[in-house]
Amino acid sequence: MKFTKATNYALHTMLTLIEASPVKPVGVQQLAETQGVSPTYLSKILTRLVKAGMIESISGANGGYRLTRNRDELTFLDIIHAIEGTASLFECNFVHGDECLIQAVMKEAEAKMENHLKNKKLVDIAQQVNKNKHS
Repeated sequence: MKFTKATNYALHTMLTLIEASPVKPVGVQQLAETQGVSPTYLSKILTRLVKAGMIESISGANGGYRLTRNRDELTFLDIIHAIEGTASLFECNFVHGDECLIQAVMKEAEAKMENHLKNKKLVDIAQQVNKNKHS
């Protein structure tokens, strides 16, 4: 199983926005530079996060992006769903009748992974990062 690079950039971008001032937006250029990615590519990812209602875009000379959702509520799964969607990772292509036993095992594994990611909040990672910076 592999998540796209977009998910990687989205998670890191959201971490940066969680650590940023809630009042002052962070520009796309600054966000892109911290990750070594093109602003054009990152803008597409930011658009998905805006559509998911996690961040907002502020236009103008001092514009950029900032959180719209409570930073304490944002989970890894929220961000992954915003970028990857919510479709199942495994779909059985064979006709087995009512239920494919292989599909059942894969769904169970996916449910456990989603539950784990739903319980992991980005703010906890931000606190760890800050703690490590000051150690």
